[in-house]
Amino acid sequence: MPPGPPIGEREREILTAIVETFIATGEPVGSRTLARANREGLSPATIRNVMSDLADSGYLEQPHTSAGRVPSTEAYRYYVEQLTGKARLSNSDENIIQESFHGVSDVQEFMERTSHVLSLISHNVGVAVAIEGPKNALEHVYFSRLGDQKVLAVLVTRSGLVRDRVLRLDISQADLDAAARFLNENFRGWTMEAMRIELARRLEQERSEYDRLMTSVEQLYKQGALAADDGAQMVYVEGAANLVAGEQDRQRLQELLKTLEEKQKIVGLLGAYLDAKQEAVRVVIGLDQTLPSMRNFVLIGAPARVGGEVMGSLAVIGPTRIDYEHTMTAVSYIARLFDKILNESE
Repeated sequence: MPPGPPIGEREREILTAIVETFIATGEPVGSRTLARANREGLSPATIRNVMSDLADSGYLEQPHTSAGRVPSTEAYRYYVEQLTGKARLSNSDENIIQESFHGVSDVQEFMERTSHVLSLISHNVGVAVAIEGPKNALEHVYFSRLGDQKVLAVLVTRSGLVRDRVLRLDISQADLDAAARFLNENFRGWTMEAMRIELARRLEQERSEYDRLMTSVEQLYKQGALAADDGAQMVYVEGAANLVAGEQDRQRLQELLKTLEEKQKIVGLLGAYLDAKQEAVRVVIGLDQTLPSMRNFVLIGAPARVGGEVMGSLAVIGPTRIDYEHTMTAVSYIARLFDKILNESE
């Protein structure tokens, strides 16, 4: 969406004051309120004229039942562009974050705690998504026969993530050991997706050469021993209850909660807006373009990297009345901490 028309210094100061006042109070902002707080001593009449110009430019809207004005989506976008990015976390928030991530050494645990911490600090919805990548590639696989028709499949990734599944299969322990040796010797360091593609090719081409071994591998493969549907994109969402207090429309609240429960939609939302190439926190206002139920909501997020490699993403989802600077600072801090902690743990 193109930016709104340029505005002068006086308009900028008044628009900033309106946005910050509305974020703090949730009430439409009138000229008298602004005049009382204005450092230049502008009169309510002068401020009304400026507000009228801002409304004509699309930065302000007027609720039918109020004489005051509220920021438009364009106003929030303009406000975010003016933020310097120099804000620091409060000592209390920094302590919460440091204590929450103390002792964490793998991606899964970090992401799980991230959604909780972002929700706690922002008082909105915290989201963290870990994607499959080289650091989540196979370290080793282990199969154990549990009894009749049951096999335990354990996969350990290079990031330290452990995935286990119980499969309904009747394969001897000797054949399970042979299958594990074959996979560990041939596919250590491969992502799950790449390994499954290569296995499918080999199962077609090499069946006769390793008939018994490949039969065991094929059964394990088809039963999901190497599936990464739960681990390829681990999604953590916390803080949906924070939306309940701020949303009066019950039908819309139900739509929001349903969307947050459908984690693939959240993955799609972050994927649509958070570019792996971006270096800074991104603020997206107007999520209804991707998810209609997210009208009047904002996403503040960043990629989660270890070194230069993107391992996932983290974000806060909340109403447009969110505390932008505070939330952006928290997201940025945790993204940097992710890189520091996971690099040190390797």
